[in-house]
Amino acid sequence: MKGLVLVECNRLVFQEVPDPSPAAGDVLIRVEACGICGSDIHGMDGSSGRRIPPLIMGHEASGVVEELGRGVEGTAVGERVTFDSTLSCGACDYCVDGFRNLCDHRRVLGVSCEEFRRDGAFAEYVAVPASAVYPLPGDLSFERACMVEPVSIAVHAVDLTPKLLNDTAVVVGSGMIGLLVIQALRASGCGRIIASDLEKEKLELASRMGADHTVAAGEGDAAEEVRHLTGGKGADVVFDAVGKAAAVKTAVGCVRKGGSLTLIGNLDAAVDLPLQRVVTGQLTLRGSCASAGEYPACLEMIAREMIQVDPLISRVAPLAEGPEWFARLYRREKGLMKVILKP
Repeated sequence: MKGLVLVECNRLVFQEVPDPSPAAGDVLIRVEACGICGSDIHGMDGSSGRRIPPLIMGHEASGVVEELGRGVEGTAVGERVTFDSTLSCGACDYCVDGFRNLCDHRRVLGVSCEEFRRDGAFAEYVAVPASAVYPLPGDLSFERACMVEPVSIAVHAVDLTPKLLNDTAVVVGSGMIGLLVIQALRASGCGRIIASDLEKEKLELASRMGADHTVAAGEGDAAEEVRHLTGGKGADVVFDAVGKAAAVKTAVGCVRKGGSLTLIGNLDAAVDLPLQRVVTGQLTLRGSCASAGEYPACLEMIAREMIQVDPLISRVAPLAEGPEWFARLYRREKGLMKVILKP
């Protein structure tokens, strides 16, 4: 089969690779669409240590079941499916308690690091555990279906965060995840949503996705503007979808006393935390990691257009053009959000 291989840091080659074979408990999927994730872009240069070449990346995918491994039940050859890229053991304390995203033996499809390696879905076929596979509802397109992974990250973060109907929320960062958090907040009954970002184009898209107000972070003190919009009080809940020091500082500054902050982005491994503000404001901070079983609900939300993904899909291109699109995304070309590759 053909696959897109990270042969060395920052060098992708579309080439012939061995066909995968489903082990016991696995299914073989003929890939129909696979999205380029920001973690692939950030990881392909070796900086994250989680994309060690050679590797077939890709974990936001959908396709058709081609073959069943020994002992697989509950799915059938020819079924249209997607799959959770976070692979859990199902047996540790976290998995048993329903926190599969915190699994002691967690693996991620399309990731290679010192601890593990498993090829992903930038190829014609991929083998995945049957336990991670979900059928597509109705006639949901493969392109929309492969957006379920980022949607699930946003929905998981919103679901984790205590909030009341009509609360005011701030979303710092209007990239892919931030825009999906805005939509998930709107679907959850949030009252007023304020989006903050450095780029005007992203803020315009945030307004289209459901933000009531937008704050240009590069044109002044974003936290001060949020306090102005909230009568000096600050927001009830704040989400940081960036994960850089400046964004976290802004996010902390936006939260009202007694409010909560949920951290989703993690571009920087460590950031300075305005500790005095957190302590004296009695703020609640929580991290949100991946998702934990939200796929079925998210697929239905996409199918019913409760969450719109089409405005976030910038291009659909052949897998053979993958090196070009990776390069354009790595250069942070304006106007590009999600690029989906099709084998």
